[in-house]
Amino acid sequence: MIVPDSRATSALLYLDGVHVSFDGFHAINNLSLTIAPGEMRAIIGPNGAGKTTMMDIITGKTRPDEGDVLFDGTVDLTRLDETEIAELGIGRKFQKPTVFESHTVEDNLLLALNTDHRVRSTLFWRQAPGEAERIDRVLETIKLTDARTRLAGSLSHGQKQWLEIGMLLAQDPKLLLVDEPVAGMTDVETHQTAELLKEINRDKTVVVVEHDMTFVRALGVRVTCLHEGSVLAEGSIDQVSSNERVIEVYLGR
Repeated sequence: MIVPDSRATSALLYLDGVHVSFDGFHAINNLSLTIAPGEMRAIIGPNGAGKTTMMDIITGKTRPDEGDVLFDGTVDLTRLDETEIAELGIGRKFQKPTVFESHTVEDNLLLALNTDHRVRSTLFWRQAPGEAERIDRVLETIKLTDARTRLAGSLSHGQKQWLEIGMLLAQDPKLLLVDEPVAGMTDVETHQTAELLKEINRDKTVVVVEHDMTFVRALGVRVTCLHEGSVLAEGSIDQVSSNERVIEVYLGR
């Protein structure tokens, strides 16, 4: 739904005064956050800080009790359901990769393509030339071109994470929400994932939730630290990691 001009914003993603309570627990407490078009932002914070709930609000899984949640300047996300929000161009990758393990890498990407999945369309589906080119581009981006005919179940943990990111890219979203992409990865895979997200960020807006501070530093982007459902600190990784309250509640001495 388009909101009145008085609430229009130049930000791609705009949250202001957002509150969410579950049985009296304030999961999100006066949260305000703006993400500019083309930006990559890292979100950090202790367990229970509200990071997952924030992602749930953006994707329509959870409705806020109050506050504004706007996408692409004028679209009120609080009035849309999960499917409508996904169709707007917001893609989410969860922490645990959910690929189709008994299908090939290429088939996983084909299944994820932003196509008409009604029964009749599925029965008579034929791959269009443009779709083949998109699959090739995605495979190249996620560095799995040589693995296109392999079963997804045979990939390493890191490769499965990249494939799921590729499945998001196949849908051509404007905004990617990526939850703990390097959990369980080797150091080499972690470095490669940082490079992958930086490449994706050339033409996509990306929000990354992550605990691995080495990885966050490798991204080299603005960092927001959440605590008790609101923004505790924001700035460069050096600014945030030297903040006394961030050290106290999250990083430790």
